[in-house]
Amino acid sequence: MNLTHDIIYVGVNDKHVDLFEGQYRVPNGMAYNSYVILDEKIAVMDTVDIHFTHEWLDNLSSALGDRKPDYLIVQHMEPDHSANIAAFLQTYPNAKVVANTKTITMIGQFFESLSLEGRTVLIENGGTLSLGKHTLTFVFAPMVHWPEVMVTYDSFDRVLFSADGFGKFGALDADEPWDDEARRYYIGIVGKYGAQVQSLLKVAATLDIDMICPLHGPVLKEDLSHYLSLYDTWSSYRPEEEGILIAYTSVYGNTKKAVDTLAEQLRQKGAPAVVVRDLARCDLSEAVADAFRYSKLVLATTTYNADIFPFMRNFIEHLTERNFKNRTVALIENGSWAPLAAKVMKGMLEKSEDITFTDTTVRIKSSVKKENLEEITAMANELCREYIALSTDQADKNDMSALYKIGYGLYVVTSHDGKRDNGLIVNTVSQVTNTPNRIAVTINKENYSHHVIKNTGKMNVNCLSVKAPFEVFERFGFHSGRNVDKFEGITPSRSDNGLAILPNYTNAMLSLDVEQYVDVGTHGMFICRVTEARVFSDAESMTYAYYFEHVKPKPETQGKKGYVCEICGYVYEGDTLPDDFICPLCKHGASDFKPIE
Repeated sequence: MNLTHDIIYVGVNDKHVDLFEGQYRVPNGMAYNSYVILDEKIAVMDTVDIHFTHEWLDNLSSALGDRKPDYLIVQHMEPDHSANIAAFLQTYPNAKVVANTKTITMIGQFFESLSLEGRTVLIENGGTLSLGKHTLTFVFAPMVHWPEVMVTYDSFDRVLFSADGFGKFGALDADEPWDDEARRYYIGIVGKYGAQVQSLLKVAATLDIDMICPLHGPVLKEDLSHYLSLYDTWSSYRPEEEGILIAYTSVYGNTKKAVDTLAEQLRQKGAPAVVVRDLARCDLSEAVADAFRYSKLVLATTTYNADIFPFMRNFIEHLTERNFKNRTVALIENGSWAPLAAKVMKGMLEKSEDITFTDTTVRIKSSVKKENLEEITAMANELCREYIALSTDQADKNDMSALYKIGYGLYVVTSHDGKRDNGLIVNTVSQVTNTPNRIAVTINKENYSHHVIKNTGKMNVNCLSVKAPFEVFERFGFHSGRNVDKFEGITPSRSDNGLAILPNYTNAMLSLDVEQYVDVGTHGMFICRVTEARVFSDAESMTYAYYFEHVKPKPETQGKKGYVCEICGYVYEGDTLPDDFICPLCKHGASDFKPIE
């Protein structure tokens, strides 16, 4: 199968494997991918599993025709990719192995009698290999997910050979969504190493990529931003979707009864997704993937031998060893004489970062009683607080405690220009009167939102919480709404004035009608009446100081001479910064740059 004029797929499908890596169910099999690059010199990218030696060599021979390969590039030494190194070298004795030092060491461990003397090309990080018109660049990716892993970029065809990155379960002819099986694959196998994946994604962002060729799963050619975005979300440990997973075990059905009651209430109160997993019966890897997929998790189990039920312990251990964090967690316990389950579960998660436990814990003694039903309702209200506040029908639209969220913080101001939603980041929102409640919002005249709001006379102020990631500031702060659809890929809720409510990362929202406009030179101040106020959570508001200390990436200035943008961290290298320079990332001017010290 030709992927480009020069790159040919020579991998195989495994329809017989039932457990990948001895633990992950793969009902639709597995693909072991290998590729050939034909040029003045020929490179083969990795081998396949030991059970497919002859099929792979046949595929390779068919792709090569009368030619012989010059190189075998070994990106990853896991046996499903490296098992046929010896068979390859026996078939093509004049070929050389292209690998890094760690890989060469591992080859010696797996193939004790194989001599590589005079048959290797040793690669350094960032090193290159010319095949002719194809120049390959090698980028080390340690612990993604073994220490020797590297990926390879072909600048001619703009192809990234991504090793295990961007792989998925399932043979190539499996008819199944990429996202679901790629998520289960990533979380289960690579999930522990999010920081390393983030480092690799930063390198990938500097490359012009038209195609991604992984070692498992389909070659990715279209909508690459979708796959890159998912990997960024997964490796940042951010929720992929708003929703609630209930993971439970139940011995005699009483805990299950509580879970079923809670699930029904969550759905009634507007939770966008409610997924229930019986840990004793479901595929554990699917439950683990769901825990990372959704924003909230309910754990429900029994006290068992003064501990918790084994399936629940195993589940939580799978979460914590993969750096589970940035989630809201609720606990339901059941015990007949000495309930300890909630304490044990909470203790197992105590080292996980940014876990917010609900105030309500449901404590069942043997069977579900009236007081438990009241606890379940309270828990459902807590878990659905922001969903209720986003609802057109159920929201309290006159919750003036939203005004308490205003401080020297950061906000997303949304508006509508008659064609599409718009939004921008502001840090100048203040309450000026309380009878009636009036708010002042100051916006730079050069911002498109200033023009829109001056024409329409209305806006929403979305109060950002400390949970807002940097991508929120990139989306709403680094581009003009005149040229970019800032809500692309977002389906917002609406306030009664028809404007967008940011669906995530906010703790309150205020709808405002402009009553007075004050010209303050470079900016315009809008004095507004509050027409609607909603509170979504008690999460701490994002202050300007918190943003700079904890959210904005630290600019990489070491060893560089020039100027750094204080807004986004872009580095301009040069002795003099032009007065009219505009930051290519956030579009701020020279006044927002400072010299690198």
